[in-house]
Amino acid sequence: MSQIALPDLNACSKEDFVAALANIFEYSPWIAERVASARPFAGVRPLFEAMKVAVDRAPSELRLALIKAHPDLANKTQRAAGLTAESSAEQNSVGLDRLSDAEYEAFERINNAYRSKFGFPYIVCVLRHTRDSILRDFERRLPNNANTEMQKSIDEICRIAALRVDQLVASDDRLEVHGRLSTHVLDTHSGRPAAGIAVELVELSDLGASRVVTRAITNADGRTDRPLIYGRPLPIGRYELTFSVGKYFAGRQVTMSNPPFLDLIPLRFSISEPEGHLHVPLLVTPWSYAAYRGS
Repeated sequence: MSQIALPDLNACSKEDFVAALANIFEYSPWIAERVASARPFAGVRPLFEAMKVAVDRAPSELRLALIKAHPDLANKTQRAAGLTAESSAEQNSVGLDRLSDAEYEAFERINNAYRSKFGFPYIVCVLRHTRDSILRDFERRLPNNANTEMQKSIDEICRIAALRVDQLVASDDRLEVHGRLSTHVLDTHSGRPAAGIAVELVELSDLGASRVVTRAITNADGRTDRPLIYGRPLPIGRYELTFSVGKYFAGRQVTMSNPPFLDLIPLRFSISEPEGHLHVPLLVTPWSYAAYRGS
């Protein structure tokens, strides 16, 4: 998706402004229409705040229509009929386009149970979640009453919209919608950063197969050139970060047992703050290691 500069949005016609922002809120161009006259916006934050206010001040029937404009999660029929490009990309990012039969059945159960009780689709900002955490979120929310879930749905819709605005509109200010996961390996045997260690980050799942998120090699500073996850929220869930330390120490001709006492070091941890910074450092020798939550 190509970005649009905020000054261009401020200067264009109302029709072009509405067309550009029409799907920030799913199939609801009326929100962009209501804020067009408030231009010029000094930044993307006041632009998005104006759109949120338009939603908050809308009559209840229009807010309900906004909720009903959203698709069910992992719905094969709706995919065949055509999702918006934004919804399709968001669902694909979590792997909802490539679920096993058992996983599709689990999401169909969610959709049907939720619609049966509330009369509108279950909505969650999928970019902030893993598949497992989506199911846990559903279990927490299903006992709520309709008024609570209508507000929760609007809150999630606004989170979705914030990420869409961040992706679409280029501005000097930014919305706080991203998180960052990083690591740092220190070789305490030599007293220096550990360069050249292969690391692999895997998203763990109780629902289906675990998924490799990324692989990287530590640089001269013992860090990866880029964070393990960045430029998006950190999906809530359980992860395993594996460090290949056996090959690292062997390559430095450190005297070790055969086979080495430590070869692959797997660290399991959870992410709970999608917009936060989670740092997972490793202190390692050929015979011991320590890890902690850094910042």
